[in-house]
Amino acid sequence: MNLKYALTGVAIVAASQVSYGQSVFSSDAFRFSQTQTGATSRIKAIGGASTAVGGDLSSVSGNPAGIGFFTKSELSVTPEFDNSKVNSSYFGQSNYSGKNQVNLNNASVVFYNRLSTPRGRDKTQGWLSFNLGASYSRTNNFYRNEYYSGINPNGSISDYYLQEDIREYNKYGNSASGTLQDWANTQKLIGTPTGGFQSNVTSKNNNQINNAISSGGQSEFSLAGGANYSNKLYLGFGIGITSLRYNTTRTFGETGTALIPINGTNTYTGFASQFYQDQATIGTGFNAKVGFIYKPVEAVRIGATFTSPTWMTIQDNYVEGLQTAYAQEKTYSNGNDQPYQTNYNLRTPLKASGGVAVFVGKYGFISGDVEYVDYKGMHLGGDYDGKDQDNFNLSTLYKSTVNARVGAEAKLEDFFIRGGFNYQGNPQVGIGSPVKISSAGIGYRFGKYYVDATYQYVTHNTTVYPYEFDPKIVNEVSPAANLKNTYNNAFLTLGMRF
Repeated sequence: MNLKYALTGVAIVAASQVSYGQSVFSSDAFRFSQTQTGATSRIKAIGGASTAVGGDLSSVSGNPAGIGFFTKSELSVTPEFDNSKVNSSYFGQSNYSGKNQVNLNNASVVFYNRLSTPRGRDKTQGWLSFNLGASYSRTNNFYRNEYYSGINPNGSISDYYLQEDIREYNKYGNSASGTLQDWANTQKLIGTPTGGFQSNVTSKNNNQINNAISSGGQSEFSLAGGANYSNKLYLGFGIGITSLRYNTTRTFGETGTALIPINGTNTYTGFASQFYQDQATIGTGFNAKVGFIYKPVEAVRIGATFTSPTWMTIQDNYVEGLQTAYAQEKTYSNGNDQPYQTNYNLRTPLKASGGVAVFVGKYGFISGDVEYVDYKGMHLGGDYDGKDQDNFNLSTLYKSTVNARVGAEAKLEDFFIRGGFNYQGNPQVGIGSPVKISSAGIGYRFGKYYVDATYQYVTHNTTVYPYEFDPKIVNEVSPAANLKNTYNNAFLTLGMRF
């Protein structure tokens, strides 16, 4: 038996809720579907409201029709600094954890290609140019520390191990060796089926600590083309090649009192247990984009873009272990010698967005976008146990969302001032909150060079469960940690036209 599928709620991730009997792949599917469009500092400063703006290198990975606005070739590079903070509350106890990281967020280039026109023809009519672009974008960051602890007045994680032992015994008529619940039995945290299902942990008010360290990210290499028709209609098409790397190490610890047999006598003794998990995931995939921008009048631009689902092939490697130390007994330890490897396929949500940008002469513009993200369309495939339950979870625990973005840019000679707001609807059913992103930035143009800087402030709340109980088996409240997530991000774009 693959132990990963026996874990249910223990392996829950920070942004999702589990239901009874799920594997962790539905949680991963949601995590890997929360990608952001790659962008320069300029577009990040206006809240990402760029569907109808055009003429920015972000168009390569956003609305490819915007590439058609270029009248010169251009390239840029955008490094980023990310600061993540997690304030947690677990049974009334507050904790804090944080992490800093520097990455390359975006690197883009567009090559201008003017189309030839017959002699004597109006050079402002017809197909005027067809430009090509390429970009690298970091679309998801997993760098994060998550820590919470508190006194659980309701029970012990051993009750969860017992639940899994009962579930397996009811299904197969025995308790398989090498499973998490088998380790808990070997380490005297729970009793054997023949002796009656029971938890040997007698204490309430057990101290519990969860610590998780995550790293990695998702990125996309985009190729796009955009055409300009009569400086009125701009059409574009692009493809994206995606890659994924996600690593997380999680330790859940508990201390309390247990009644265990020592030298043939049941004895009350203190214990400290640690449940350890390590996950390493890699993957690749592809998607496609198509879009347009139309100018009904010179000051107004209307745009729309459609992004297909990303079809990914993913390889997951997982290792776990359980250790228990007793005050009056020896220390027990069990673990996997080799990681469990699972290969599966993921289809992420499709996206569709529309936007309007209004330009005020040469003094700047105001833009707004509305985006639909079909989280109900997430789907897992491949030959692995638990796939049907995972897809059921995806269809019931998540919903489609509507995102809204608004931003503005003011031009003062060669200086630019920008601001924006990005509201991302909450796709989780019953828990969590929307993601809110406030941003501000400045820019400066000198000759063929330019530099842009942006600051982002991101907030959202999540609820996580270190393990979860099935009320049909265990009449106990599932412990929950409330997390307030805050991100302070900074971006710097250096670019040039050639």
